[in-house]
Amino acid sequence: MLIGTAGHIDHGKTTLVKALTGVDADRLPEEKARGITLDLGYAYTPQADGSVLGFVDVPGHEKLIHNMLAGATGIDFVLLVIAADDGPMPQTREHLELLDLLGLSLGAVALTKIDAVSPERLAEASRDIAQLLAGTALASSPIFPLSGKTGDGVAPLRSHLEVTASQLPPRSATGRFRLAIDRCFSLSGVGTVVTGTAHAGKVGAGETAIIAPPGIKVRVRSLHVQDQPAQTGQAGERCALALTGDVEKKDIARGMWLVDPALAIPISRFHGELRVPAGGRPLKHLQPIHVHLGTADMPGRVALLDCAEVGADETALIEVLLERETLALRGDHFILRDSGARRTVAGGRVLDIFPPLRHKRSPARLSLLSSMRHDEPAITLARLAETSTTGIDLTRFSTNWNLSEAAADALWAQAALRVIRAGEIRIGLPNATWDTLTTQLLDALTHEHERSPDMIGVERERLRRMTAAHLPRPAFDALCTELLTAGRIAQTHAWLHLPEHQARLSTADRELFQTLKPLLDAAPYHPPRVRDVFKATGTPEESVRQLFKRLARAGELYPVAHDHYFTAAAVADLAAIVRRLHEEQGAARAAALRDILYGDAGGGRKVAIHILEFFDRIGYTRRVRDDHLVRHEGAQHDWITT
Repeated sequence: MLIGTAGHIDHGKTTLVKALTGVDADRLPEEKARGITLDLGYAYTPQADGSVLGFVDVPGHEKLIHNMLAGATGIDFVLLVIAADDGPMPQTREHLELLDLLGLSLGAVALTKIDAVSPERLAEASRDIAQLLAGTALASSPIFPLSGKTGDGVAPLRSHLEVTASQLPPRSATGRFRLAIDRCFSLSGVGTVVTGTAHAGKVGAGETAIIAPPGIKVRVRSLHVQDQPAQTGQAGERCALALTGDVEKKDIARGMWLVDPALAIPISRFHGELRVPAGGRPLKHLQPIHVHLGTADMPGRVALLDCAEVGADETALIEVLLERETLALRGDHFILRDSGARRTVAGGRVLDIFPPLRHKRSPARLSLLSSMRHDEPAITLARLAETSTTGIDLTRFSTNWNLSEAAADALWAQAALRVIRAGEIRIGLPNATWDTLTTQLLDALTHEHERSPDMIGVERERLRRMTAAHLPRPAFDALCTELLTAGRIAQTHAWLHLPEHQARLSTADRELFQTLKPLLDAAPYHPPRVRDVFKATGTPEESVRQLFKRLARAGELYPVAHDHYFTAAAVADLAAIVRRLHEEQGAARAAALRDILYGDAGGGRKVAIHILEFFDRIGYTRRVRDDHLVRHEGAQHDWITT
């Protein structure tokens, strides 16, 4: 169990931690010289059952709230320390308000310095504390009168902590590993070490992780967990990890995260929910704020999504806009302070780290965000399944909720989703949506055959736009593959069509083409353009143009460029050459294609460029700068070899 102290300055937090553990959590020379805590301190005490109680000691000064909040992240138990002589003070109230906004409900109150007050004052202080806690998540917390200086009353508190720790269910270690870094230092013979509380998952020696931001790849050389050497560390534990890699102490700062590579997704905005504390000032749209999330403290603004203003003790759905990047996941708690970092504005939870750029305030979006307030991801998934028409991005969904692969697969099955896998991409479609898309595709083909009976079919990418323009390409390809396998549609070269549909040329067109085709076959990779066919044969240019268009509809020619038609056989050969270039050289490029097609004859670069642009246009390749990469999408380009 991880215990965090809280309370006003000079109320005995560090003294109490030492009485409980024997460890002085003040580690800085300035802290020892001034007798006050300035930064986070840590102490550990082993238990009879082999477990360890960990303590995070926080400063109580009002100007050090950012350090206090960095220490409060990830703790299991609040130890609110209040001196009997002073009673609740300003930082007592402020710390309590922050803990309440962070959703921490398990704790106890240490009523310290009882050796310095009378019984009457002790009773009065106890009444003040009960009144202070009323209405907060810590209202039922027990109060332990004690003296950290003399040791009186410390034993009952220690016993309570031990019993609570033994009864506390172990925190789940499912999901991918993430740790909020609160300290970094170097040790001779060990190297760079980071410490923090693990928020999720598990990590072991030898594993790879990312420090993000900025995204530095490291390997865990060794680790200590709860101040003991260990092979693994997991959620809910204080970990110190020795790292190897291209990293130094100067590269790491409090506020960064050490995470599984899959979670290294920097964000500068997120959607969430918040609550303004009772007695707080109204929160306005686009108000400047300081965001405390994990161990980070960042400036930003808060945009209100479902209201114009949030009053005291009211809740709202919001978008947080950060001035620098950080990491977060759904469920992370955050605190908002004013722009001067002097006053607490609100507290809340992250709901979505992949917010849309548009329609943020639409009823559908707000309804989805409301569903994300539930801690069960199945509720949100069901809502998405009800409203999605083009598929659910399951990769983003599982990342946002930090689902393990096994948990994600079980959730997809529970929701009866049809899952499309393409590399790292996972797209989920409810069966009803799949059926609707099937109907839309078949209807689109029927309509196109009626409109253009002389055309063999529709190119795949154009058919996707006609069916569902926003449907991700992998999902559309899976839909086509299923329909092709079932025989409900057919494919001729690059065209998809209904099985019974056939495009026919007139006898006159066929006879004319037989006289012109030898010109195209004579130079298959650099055939004459329409005007050149006219010059060579005397056939009117417009007649050639219209004939070639009809042949293109029938699938016998391809318009590679304007008025420049290649035969289907030539295009199939060119596609094979482009694929070979991709496999051998990593990409197809105009110069390499020109050399293969035209050799030392010179020229041909412009035609090579047109050929590659044609393959980009029909979806066989995709362009990345000057490279053209063949899309690896299963059987969708089987026409290449026909």
